[in-house]
Amino acid sequence: MRDLHDQIRIIRSISPVAIGTTGTGQAGKIVDRVRSGVYYNSVEFEISYGTVTATNAAFTVVVKEGDVTGTMTSIADADLIGTEVLAGLAAAATRTSGTSKNVTKRLGYTGLKRYVQVSKLSSTITATTPVGANVILGNPSEGPAANP
Repeated sequence: MRDLHDQIRIIRSISPVAIGTTGTGQAGKIVDRVRSGVYYNSVEFEISYGTVTATNAAFTVVVKEGDVTGTMTSIADADLIGTEVLAGLAAAATRTSGTSKNVTKRLGYTGLKRYVQVSKLSSTITATTPVGANVILGNPSEGPAANP
């Protein structure tokens, strides 16, 4: 099968919104890798950044995992493809579209925990930059993936 459509399910974690006050940021919803009785073997976190006007703004991403929703812990670097630092945005003297603003970043997960979360998406300054995050589930134990 050559299509991607039937192999993934996209769950909105953080709706596109201005990031808010310094350090507070936005917390994403906890995503269950089991959907309608189907287990998804692959996880990709997708972070979208809008226009960043403040050159001193740096955006930080924290992702978590857990066997139950009440005990989520930070994902070990060994279970990530990429890094949380690379999924964020550094402060930049000038902002370039597609690199340091108006850009989408991603972070892969190879761990085995049932629940995952974009736990925090925050900024070093109060920022009006719109951000959003999705969790992409892939490789379902049974296919095709539901298209809700």
